[in-house]
Amino acid sequence: MSATKFDFDLMTIGAGSGGVRASRMAAQTGARVAVVEESRVGGTCVMRGCVPKKLLVYASHFAHDFEDAKGFGWDVGQTTFDWPKLIAAKNVELLRLEGIYQRILRENKVELLEGRGVVTGPHSVDVAGKVYTAEKILIATGSRPYIPSVPGAAEHAITSNEALDLPALPKKIVIVGGGYIAVEFAGLFKAMGSDVTIIIRAGNILRGFDEDIRNVLGEEMEKSGITIRRECTVNSIEENGEGYSLNLSGAETLDCDKVFYATGRRPNTDGLGLDAAGVELSDHGAVKVNDYLQTSAPSIFALGDVIARIQLTPVAIAEGMAFVSTQFLGIPKAMDYEFVPAAVFSQPPVGTVGLMEDEARKQGAVDIYLSRFRPMKHTLSGRDTRTMTKLIVNRKNQRIVGLHMVGDDAPEIVQGFAVALKCGATKQQFDSTIGIHPTAAEEFVTMRDKLPAHDEGT
Repeated sequence: MSATKFDFDLMTIGAGSGGVRASRMAAQTGARVAVVEESRVGGTCVMRGCVPKKLLVYASHFAHDFEDAKGFGWDVGQTTFDWPKLIAAKNVELLRLEGIYQRILRENKVELLEGRGVVTGPHSVDVAGKVYTAEKILIATGSRPYIPSVPGAAEHAITSNEALDLPALPKKIVIVGGGYIAVEFAGLFKAMGSDVTIIIRAGNILRGFDEDIRNVLGEEMEKSGITIRRECTVNSIEENGEGYSLNLSGAETLDCDKVFYATGRRPNTDGLGLDAAGVELSDHGAVKVNDYLQTSAPSIFALGDVIARIQLTPVAIAEGMAFVSTQFLGIPKAMDYEFVPAAVFSQPPVGTVGLMEDEARKQGAVDIYLSRFRPMKHTLSGRDTRTMTKLIVNRKNQRIVGLHMVGDDAPEIVQGFAVALKCGATKQQFDSTIGIHPTAAEEFVTMRDKLPAHDEGT
């Protein structure tokens, strides 16, 4: 650690999950640490993303549960839903979580500096007009929703930030985009009673996911009543008195009372002064780092969404741990991005870990095991929904390199199997594992029939 010529050994800009974890763990080594935050402690995940969104997803599930109860002999009776009451309850929980994050910093003797942080040199940060110095600077400023330059979009559209605090539930909402944020909000708004249309430029939702996930989820969403407008673009958005009119490709018009853009996110690097400090950025504004999260300026580091590798909260936290190990414990540790599990809290939800089928085929011959079935619960509920489970196996060594699921509890199920894939589990080891019956999870250890091979040369 540095001598006292610096105010701090580490200054972290951004008090999200990754920044807070790195800061408190660095402080536990005896380092003098400060965190700079211009908004709320907790960052995107806790305040504007994962946590509040998941609470709304939980709320939306009750609509399905009330319907399904009839098939099991329950007469639920008339139900009502109060959106403002849900939002108020959500906000109370966020206040509680923010207090926990502040306490974590306080108990670990991390100084919280409130205000916007701007890097003014390789060892200096301006916070609300006062300059502080640090031996090391960590950029953990996350990302923000991106709205493309469509006429009227910036003025009239909301993003995930505003969607979590709408004063009223939209009667008719159009969601532009087909990524995980789009399909998650589409599912929860539909379950709560909104008329939902998704507009995507591509031919299917969830670009970058396994094709079977994309196809199955798309089918299930459409069965639930969500309209997916494929290969469609928005030319402009105008107010029409009661709401908005979207002028679509093909000279078609679509009216709604809310327009929600879920067209990706961009790293929060604008106005941070990184260029002046010699920090190299990508074309999209992401901070470029090496295997040890070090930027082109040796004393400045970055992690989380702002480096645009895998934009997941647990990944940012793990990057924070790797940073502290390397820089404050003297144990070099590069972040391992292999077999990172992920979930989409759509309806039905998605769980995935490992390679997609097209990725796996590029690496060699594979065996594919796939099952689609009606969940046991819905044999009585009568709901028309299907679950999909899929294994991708390296044919040469029989190691499972991809595991994917669409269906109830998929994220919880895949989290457990992610450990097995990380440990190098083979198909034979899955086959020798006894399943828990009756569960959907047992399908992963009972699949025996391979899909017909269609590799080149087979």
